[in-house]
Amino acid sequence: MAELTLVEAVNDALHTELARDENVLVLGEDVGRAGGVFRATAGLLDRFGADRCVDTPLAEAGILGAAVGLCMAGWRPVCEMQYDAFSYPCLDQLITHVGRYHWRTGGRMQFPITIRMPYGGGVRAPELHDDSPETYYVHTPGIKVAIPSTPADAKGLLAAAIRDPDPVVIFEPKFVYRTARGEVPEGEHVVPLGRARIAREGSDVTLLAYGAMVPVCERAAEELAGDASCEVVDIRSLRPLDEEAILASVAKTGRVVIVHEAPRTVGFGAELAALIAEQAIFDLQGPVLRVTGFDVPYPYWTIEDSYVPSVARVTQAVRKLL
Repeated sequence: MAELTLVEAVNDALHTELARDENVLVLGEDVGRAGGVFRATAGLLDRFGADRCVDTPLAEAGILGAAVGLCMAGWRPVCEMQYDAFSYPCLDQLITHVGRYHWRTGGRMQFPITIRMPYGGGVRAPELHDDSPETYYVHTPGIKVAIPSTPADAKGLLAAAIRDPDPVVIFEPKFVYRTARGEVPEGEHVVPLGRARIAREGSDVTLLAYGAMVPVCERAAEELAGDASCEVVDIRSLRPLDEEAILASVAKTGRVVIVHEAPRTVGFGAELAALIAEQAIFDLQGPVLRVTGFDVPYPYWTIEDSYVPSVARVTQAVRKLL
């Protein structure tokens, strides 16, 4: 196995999948000559040519609209939204067309579109470069959503998305693009959508998280090790959701803290809390707590650390629950 950063694993997945299937192509802003602003698409233009690594105008709605037509012509497009909040202009295409076409055609047409984008904060970026918009996408029927936290999952989930017959949105936590490093299988590697990962075994409290919040929860669990045994569950696939793994962990520990950096109100943590209340209420020994971002626009970098859930906020929630 090669040891790669998360963004290197994304690049590896794209090279592998374009070589495996000649119908896969990449399109987006600066993905070709520049190799992407994070270098996630480096080398694709030289290796596969301008017909399969396409630099587009700065028009997100046009990128996704073009991908719809490409699907109709038999392609499997991988769209890059350069930053999370840059994707909002394409929500119209996603909600009114991409998520509905399979249903609208009575199942006759498939739309294997992959939309990948860096998301989240921690990199001191300006406004509209640091959002956590996963709930918009999870709420849209017909769309699958996955968020890796490790390099191996970044490669495996992206490969699964590209091969899936349905549209899939992959959020890549930009904070761990180069801070997370780990072993990644060489060649083809697929992590099935719809399966959570136990990042750390524990018996007293379940910490539910995804993306950049998984390492935060792991550090919190380590800090609490003398007082409590925390199980960290990496959701990694928000839709489809691995309800079985979540409920099994809740039954095991009886206590739950949910962590995400999106705003609290109607964040994905609310869906997780509802699932637990509906199906695991008698397993609980205390209330389900949430550690989240706040109901404000993602702040400028000078106060960003006060917004993003921290190890201290997670440990405080666990101690309160205990």
